Amino acid sequence: MPRTALTALAPATWGTTYVVTTELLPQGHPLFAGLLRALPAGLIALAFTRTLPRGVWWGKAAVLGVLNIGLLFPLLFIAAERLPGGVAATLTAVTPLIVAVLAVTVLHESPSARRFAWGLVGAVGVGLVVIGPNAAFDVVGIAAGLAGAAAMAFGVTLTKRWGRPTGVSPTAFAGWQLTAGGLFLAPVTALVEGPPPAIGPTAALGYLWLGLVGGLITFVLWFRGVTTLPVTSVAVLGLLSPLVAAVLGAVLLGQTLGPIQLVGFGLSLAAIVAGQLPAPNRAPRSVASRTPEGTPR
Repeated sequence: MPRTALTALAPATWGTTYVVTTELLPQGHPLFAGLLRALPAGLIALAFTRTLPRGVWWGKAAVLGVLNIGLLFPLLFIAAERLPGGVAATLTAVTPLIVAVLAVTVLHESPSARRFAWGLVGAVGVGLVVIGPNAAFDVVGIAAGLAGAAAMAFGVTLTKRWGRPTGVSPTAFAGWQLTAGGLFLAPVTALVEGPPPAIGPTAALGYLWLGLVGGLITFVLWFRGVTTLPVTSVAVLGLLSPLVAAVLGAVLLGQTLGPIQLVGFGLSLAAIVAGQLPAPNRAPRSVASRTPEGTPR
């Protein structure tokens, strides 16, 4: 449970992305926001650990970095800019459903109606919490949100399949991916958005929060959890992100939470808790029988 709780801190912190993006950052620069969230944090991690990939891990780290960072970050920022936070959050809530499919097709796990059911309950719950009657639907924003959910699902699944190399710390592992994702974003950002925006004190504070806390610290915890916990259990923790976003909207932006939103909260929390429980009629594996952390998969 302590490891699950630490892993849960990552998506809970990511729930601040929506309010930080809309209230602190200059609008119209989602790629630049993703770049500043990834590359400085990755370089700090590499400088601290002084550990580089070896052999096939250069390619694997690049693939994971593009999926988990390079594609995910700008897609989330695009969705956050073009859609109300509720709609964007609901789109990312489909990640557990995609992971449930990939667990069967990529990880060769047995199909589980229970995973699909609770994943669907969680997505519906998030929808009840964050989508209001006046929600706007932008085609580009919706496409970006769904693509971000797919990138995250593939990234989580491949991270679980490949594991973490023996002797490599979670900080170094996160640093590889943050750096790879940032290097992927750098030329794309320059070509698409041109010169960076002016950064005032407010924007600097927002970028610092997203890069240091929402990037480096949380991804160390997240990848540590992905490589050591069941992949579907980790994926459903992602529902915490839109729930935290809704709470911050109510506390900081004056948005209201009525009876329907409270029902949605209950459904989402039930899905998160159910995702951490062992399957019915199946004894949980002993510690000795689990795959050792860092063993290649």
